[in-house]
Amino acid sequence: YLENVYGVKGMKGDSEIVHAIGSKPALAMMAQAFINPGDVTLMTVPGYPIMGTMTKWLGGDVYNMPLIKENNFLPDLKAIPKDVLKKAKLLYLNYPNNPTGATATKAFFKDVVQFATDHNLIVVHDAAYAALTFDGVKPLSFLSIPGAKKIGVEIHSLSKAFNMTGWRMAFVAGNAQIVSAFAAVKDNNDSGQFKAIQKAGIYALQHPNITEVTSEKYSRRHDMLVDVLKKLGFEVKKPKGSFYLYVATPQGVKGGTKFKNAEDFSQYLIREKLISTVPWDDAGSYVRFSVTFLAYDLNEEKKVIDEIYTRLSDVEFIFA
Repeated sequence: YLENVYGVKGMKGDSEIVHAIGSKPALAMMAQAFINPGDVTLMTVPGYPIMGTMTKWLGGDVYNMPLIKENNFLPDLKAIPKDVLKKAKLLYLNYPNNPTGATATKAFFKDVVQFATDHNLIVVHDAAYAALTFDGVKPLSFLSIPGAKKIGVEIHSLSKAFNMTGWRMAFVAGNAQIVSAFAAVKDNNDSGQFKAIQKAGIYALQHPNITEVTSEKYSRRHDMLVDVLKKLGFEVKKPKGSFYLYVATPQGVKGGTKFKNAEDFSQYLIREKLISTVPWDDAGSYVRFSVTFLAYDLNEEKKVIDEIYTRLSDVEFIFA
């Protein structure tokens, strides 16, 4: 699968890949495997917090790297203070990114490999959305970069790529020593996977075209949602991957409610318009839309998107 989809060749199944019951516990166990009191985990914000949360529980510290539009929602590694780097042990990345939808480039990953090598860091790349790309962007694995396997691992989840959310199927791939340390922790946390789910996972990995069809669906829905939000005055750009759309929040509604932050806007949307979003105020104020809504064909998709426009078009949003 890694070779067919990402061009990653020569992975050793007996030492460089191990099963996980979902990517969430895998991320938590990574911290368990490597963090001691006083160690630092470098986390991106906004982002999926699991590894950082577990780091704190273990007596470690978290240094947050803001993802901002001006840097294409990639972390500025050079901005990390030297005193933090001296104590840093883990570097968490996630591309395509939750919640920004940003995609990484080979050039960025090359910089990461060099940075991690220079500062003796373990890179944990959360590749939950890696295969969900579109508009000419091909799936990119961190492990495809020369030297990446020397300093890191990648966690692949079948939940997003193969619509297997709830089945709890993932795998960790990369550096043999890191994989071994993870496996030792896993051995004392959980066990193997129900065989029927294993067989379903095997079928999924042997049929990556399933993900391609899903990506086409998400791309189409993104196009429609972006078009509607632009009509409503939002400055929004279609992502190149994932099913998330990251949207800067307005200042308020003309003649009505004012929004101090993303939390205010998100609460307004759910309470007044019955539209569900996730707010992020970590690095600017944004809300995350998702195009995973239930719709069985194009007509149903259009109905959902049209309904969003209908619910929001009776107010005028104020932007900076």
